[in-house]
Amino acid sequence: MSLNKSLIFALLGLLATLAVGQAERVRYDNYRLYKANAANEAQLAVLKDLEGSTDSILFLDGVHIVGTDVQMVVAPHKVPDLLDLMGKAEIKYELQSKDFQKSMDEVDEKVAIKGRASTDYNWVQYYELDDTYTWMQSLAKKYPNAVTLIEGGKTYQGRSILGLKISKSGAEKPGIFLEAGIHAREWIAPAAATYIINQLLTSEVDSVKNLAENYNWYVIPHANPDGFVYTHTNDRLWRKTRTPYGSCYGADPNRNWGFHWNEVGASSSACSDTYAGPKAFSEIETQSLSEYIASIKDKIQLYISLHAYSQYLLYPYGHTKSLPDNVKDFQQVFNAAVSAVSKRYNTKYTGGNIYDAIYPAAGASVDWAYGTQGVRMSFCYELRPSSTSYATGFRLPAAQIIPASEELLDSIVAMVSEVKTLGYFD
Repeated sequence: MSLNKSLIFALLGLLATLAVGQAERVRYDNYRLYKANAANEAQLAVLKDLEGSTDSILFLDGVHIVGTDVQMVVAPHKVPDLLDLMGKAEIKYELQSKDFQKSMDEVDEKVAIKGRASTDYNWVQYYELDDTYTWMQSLAKKYPNAVTLIEGGKTYQGRSILGLKISKSGAEKPGIFLEAGIHAREWIAPAAATYIINQLLTSEVDSVKNLAENYNWYVIPHANPDGFVYTHTNDRLWRKTRTPYGSCYGADPNRNWGFHWNEVGASSSACSDTYAGPKAFSEIETQSLSEYIASIKDKIQLYISLHAYSQYLLYPYGHTKSLPDNVKDFQQVFNAAVSAVSKRYNTKYTGGNIYDAIYPAAGASVDWAYGTQGVRMSFCYELRPSSTSYATGFRLPAAQIIPASEELLDSIVAMVSEVKTLGYFD
């Protein structure tokens, strides 16, 4: 008697889960952390060639601009080769840590316990994917007149890109789309997204109640579920999707969108953390999520993407120095939002257009939303910590989840108010 297809798929999924659970977790014991700075185009080309050439050197920053610091995590056996290359190319470098694992371990980061009850969900620790999905499902049951589960897409490994629509009256209202976690290792982004969900449903603060009652929200806390799970099971610093490409895995899902794809600020090497993929929307995550967004594009007037880290607020474009035709409006909203983010804890954000403020980066979701979907206000937050906090970086201590999320919500309140003043919600 043959097994039916559903049972076969279930067994294959179980075997895959067991294989992941048994895989050896990546550690960075005795890995060195170096900071390098290319002083000219020739030196920058050397670093670009190095990026993605080996899995023994992990770049924590994009290699895009002359004169910008680039951090590299280097395996012990690769240190002599790296230093020889730096010396021959006359690239200035600085050792920042002799044991990157130890530097990371010193950060106070608490991870959720599997199977935690949804009623215990809070923002004093980080959660795994299933915990957050269980919590969101409980919200749909608890607030049936305000919360609807949505599926923003699928993943290579068959997971749902689960999200929530929050609509307190059910009426047609201006729409705000909030996407987080597209880069797997940036744990503060999904945590902040879930914090905002909770505040929209429970806050008694007038400014937050206004956001909840007068706008329809579409929130995707985990736009890259496979990658996020992998950061828990195998490699805390994993960034990409998990699609296999030869001996390497994954494409950068924020370089894979079909708007000026792979023109600049991305790699064609499958081993690179900024690999754009073999073509635009090669990743099922970006393809299916883009299809969902396109299906509701007439309902969205503001698109917000949450990332980490560096404390930036960014707007289009990433592929060119040319500015959007409504750049004055972007700047007006930017000024209001950056001012608001500093008021609670004096946290300083900077930013501007992506290309100039941080680095060239074609194929990002915010550019695609603005450039192809008619969403005239589209922003990306790079959350805490500041770019100087290398030891913390993607491992922001859990104690900072609430303050980072509070100041973000302050900023979004100001952003929405300014966007409304400018008439984009009309």
